Amino acid sequence: MTLQVDDFTTLRQAMVTALRDEGLITTEAVAAAMMAVPRHDFAPGELLEKVYQTNTTLVPKIDAQGRQTSVVSASHIQAIQLEQADVRPGMNVLEIGSGGYNAALIAEMVGPTGSATTVDIDADVIDRARAGLQRAGYEQVNVILADAEHGVSQYAPFDRIIVTVGAWDIPPAWLDQLTPDGRIVVPLRFAGITRLIAFARTPDDHVLTADNYRLGKFVPMQGDGAADEQLIAVTPDVGLRVDQSSDLTFDVPALRKALHTAPVESWSGTPFDMPDELELYLLTSGPELPMLHAAQEAVDQGVVNRTVRLGTPALVRGDTFAYRIKRENPDTVSGYETGVIAHGPQADQVASELLDMIRTWAGRYFRRNAARITYHPNTADASGLTGWHTTKRHGVLAVNWS
Repeated sequence: MTLQVDDFTTLRQAMVTALRDEGLITTEAVAAAMMAVPRHDFAPGELLEKVYQTNTTLVPKIDAQGRQTSVVSASHIQAIQLEQADVRPGMNVLEIGSGGYNAALIAEMVGPTGSATTVDIDADVIDRARAGLQRAGYEQVNVILADAEHGVSQYAPFDRIIVTVGAWDIPPAWLDQLTPDGRIVVPLRFAGITRLIAFARTPDDHVLTADNYRLGKFVPMQGDGAADEQLIAVTPDVGLRVDQSSDLTFDVPALRKALHTAPVESWSGTPFDMPDELELYLLTSGPELPMLHAAQEAVDQGVVNRTVRLGTPALVRGDTFAYRIKRENPDTVSGYETGVIAHGPQADQVASELLDMIRTWAGRYFRRNAARITYHPNTADASGLTGWHTTKRHGVLAVNWS
């Protein structure tokens, strides 16, 4: 059966409606762009039902190790980034990490008086993006094969830079090519996690200040900006992940022994809601915590709780560690309660310490965007920073909860 134009329009309308209902599309500009661009033109061969789902990535490219190196992002992520970026007609916008579809959305939003440029390090991805843009009728987009660590100087300066790969740092070229009042939306990797952060520039001191941040998962950046986190294996199925700049060390044999001791459960009395905000607080408010990860087999065997499968902060004290869990509790706002599981000789003490941190967050910071996130490039003075901060190649990222 050959689908008609009305069929594609119906699919796009359903996608936009779902994104509105989820609160991810909040402006008419983003809604209009997503209604206008035929997403299926950038994913030939994919099932249409999949193409227009809001939480599905498309056209993955897999490397020799079985890792995804490129995808067309899920439409809900693209909606979030475009809303964060506040793209307006007439702007000059750079997209770092190409797929084609998002560049077409940007082209719609900047209109005939603006300009859209998309760059990727992978020639196959660039060819695919260019073909999709041609099919969809967006040949005005500048499609560039290059290492985006160095930006795209020939089309600078940019009013907006939208990064669609997981970046460990913000390279000087991006800031050099950003207008004085520009914005950069970047999935920034730190403390073993990624947060999709919308930074506004402060012209006087060059510091970037976050307007808002969201949870997001992205394939990691390649090329000169690539960086790997450290994964310390406790068992073949359980490990601790830390940032590449971390100085944390662990007594792995003692933790392996602790993992196979009976767990101690404790409960906070606070709701299990906004777990991504709690996660950020635990990782950036006090002692450095690693992220505890586990394979599905470890969950199935009952070695760890299911909350560990996708990673969760762990408080490690020598031969003992603790991490957060949840259970149903109708007396809480969300219907779930946050708790802690601890393993090891000091289980009660370490569990109590982690519970105190959870209760502090629930009492003081139980809201969206409670943290103040700033990025201080090496050209700025970061000597007076207080609170949690981490030194990267090109600057210092700070997260403040005061």
